[in-house]
Amino acid sequence: MYSIIIPAYNESHRIKSVLTSYGAEFSGHEIIVVFDGYDNTPDIVENVAKDSPNIRLLTFQERLGKGGAIIKGLEVARGDKIGFVDADGSVFPKDLKKMFELLGEFECVIASRKLASSKIIISQPLKRRLASRSFNMLVRILFGLPFNDTQCGAKVFMRKSIFNIVNKLETRGFETDVEILWRLKNKNCRIMEYPITWSHSDGSKFKLSNSYTMLSSLIKLRFHKTT
Repeated sequence: MYSIIIPAYNESHRIKSVLTSYGAEFSGHEIIVVFDGYDNTPDIVENVAKDSPNIRLLTFQERLGKGGAIIKGLEVARGDKIGFVDADGSVFPKDLKKMFELLGEFECVIASRKLASSKIIISQPLKRRLASRSFNMLVRILFGLPFNDTQCGAKVFMRKSIFNIVNKLETRGFETDVEILWRLKNKNCRIMEYPITWSHSDGSKFKLSNSYTMLSSLIKLRFHKTT
């Protein structure tokens, strides 16, 4: 069984369509929505779950951050293959399914928008593309990660591999993606970067101002924490 974790912070305007599309592709597999916002997303999720018992909802009063939400989802995930995906629908369910199918040959498969065979339907705004390139370059320098795209919002793992490092995770924001890959790399896990079809979605919870907090957190992790 697969477990799919969807961090959801105030996603009432699109969570139903996302759950409908992922539910159709992953019938019989576990979908865990982790909510830590203040809108009516939980009501919508519970409504959809009435006809889809594989959908589970976790709610929290305090703000968890994306990384924190992923960790909470991991704590209850039952699948032998576990992944997470953003709630914005930018990554298509068929691509995530193909990523899951590659597990076993690899311990981790990450979605990438920046491979030659990736297909971008709607691009990010120019400022975000430039910020992404700069961030990725700094990540390569700081952590020695060879990947073209550490921040694309879909990653899947063999259960044993992700649980081998989850208790060591220090970050709780958008930068948790980087920390996960760094710790898996340090465990000599086989990681594949997978080309996807991707479409930018308006209403992203990530703001350019988050980049400074992410970078500060990662620098602290890199130079003051052990692996």
